[in-house]
Amino acid sequence: MVQPVIALQNDEESSLLLQSGASDLSWRLNFDGFQLSPEYKEKKPPRALHHCLGVLSPEDYVAEYYQQQVEMLEGFNEMDALAHSGYIPGLSKEEREDLAKSETFAIRISNVANMVLFAAKVYASIRSGSLAIIASTLDSLLDLLSGFILWFTAFSMQTPNPYQYPIGKRRMQPLGILVFASVMATLGLQIILESIRILLSGDSEFNFTREQELWIVGIMLSVSLVKLLLVVYCRSFTNEIVKAYAQDHFFDVITNVIGLVAALLANYIDGWMDPLGAIILALYTIRTWSMTVLENVNSLVGRSAAPEYLQKLTYLCWNHHKAIKHIDTVRAYTFGSHYFVEVDIVLPGDMPLEEAHDIGESLQEKLELLPEIERAFVHLDYEYKHKPEHAQTHS
Repeated sequence: MVQPVIALQNDEESSLLLQSGASDLSWRLNFDGFQLSPEYKEKKPPRALHHCLGVLSPEDYVAEYYQQQVEMLEGFNEMDALAHSGYIPGLSKEEREDLAKSETFAIRISNVANMVLFAAKVYASIRSGSLAIIASTLDSLLDLLSGFILWFTAFSMQTPNPYQYPIGKRRMQPLGILVFASVMATLGLQIILESIRILLSGDSEFNFTREQELWIVGIMLSVSLVKLLLVVYCRSFTNEIVKAYAQDHFFDVITNVIGLVAALLANYIDGWMDPLGAIILALYTIRTWSMTVLENVNSLVGRSAAPEYLQKLTYLCWNHHKAIKHIDTVRAYTFGSHYFVEVDIVLPGDMPLEEAHDIGESLQEKLELLPEIERAFVHLDYEYKHKPEHAQTHS
């Protein structure tokens, strides 16, 4: 249960706080006096197999609910820190620069590895003639293409042009991922068509020599091991582009294993297993990158932020200044990998323009300090009973 924290031991301490001016902040929303009891704070959302299957017990729902309460209170504390100090406690400038260098290194080493491993898989494809391994090799070719696309998007976002792109280039990132995903899906469809043609023609005989088999197995297992190490390394970052590389490397591990297994089965059992493995690879490629497309489409169409995030923004806006009488609207919607935020606040009608402007501008600056927000717009009003602004978008 949520219980008040007893911070004051007696009436004497309470009176001292009132005399020091603490009552001037009575208009603020304040959750400092509430915390979850240890019984619920220690509980975590369920991680068991039945949770993965979507079967939750009543205890699981209770644990998940209280975990949401913990995250809500932590979010409000973060907004309090921003309202009081004007910045969010976090990494220093030097730490951010070191992190950026590490992310750049992860991208570069991924690109170099993709080039070297692609050359190795080309050799394996030539030695084997396996359609499944060729499909895996073409997937590696697209890794190089994806690396170029993601590098180009990162470079574009780091070179702003306020005249040609006045609101920034944040949409370059999901757009680049969409282009790459479309190419991957097209490749998958082509592999399926070629595999079906071979299956129908019956021309799928395999006969590896011992030397060919050793070379193919050695190359494919070595490539998979290197890719697996890159997955672990790239997943240690929070940058979306580096995480896209991690996803790409993980897909490569799966496609390499499937291609190798299909080629060996075709060699030892029956040749039709090779084009069948290629079809499985292609279907997997289409499925995974279709899911990636759906995720990034939401970033481009302006989908609303989660209610929990809007709660944090509303909390920050209300605690911004005592003169704010009402909060009419709080919107946050995706703009590329970040959010655009629109806030309508109500101030006294007789407030001087200069004072009202300073309140709105300082709130805008606070909102834009949040790492998820690309740009914030603060609209000032003197009443809240009018129709919503931009009525055409709500019709």
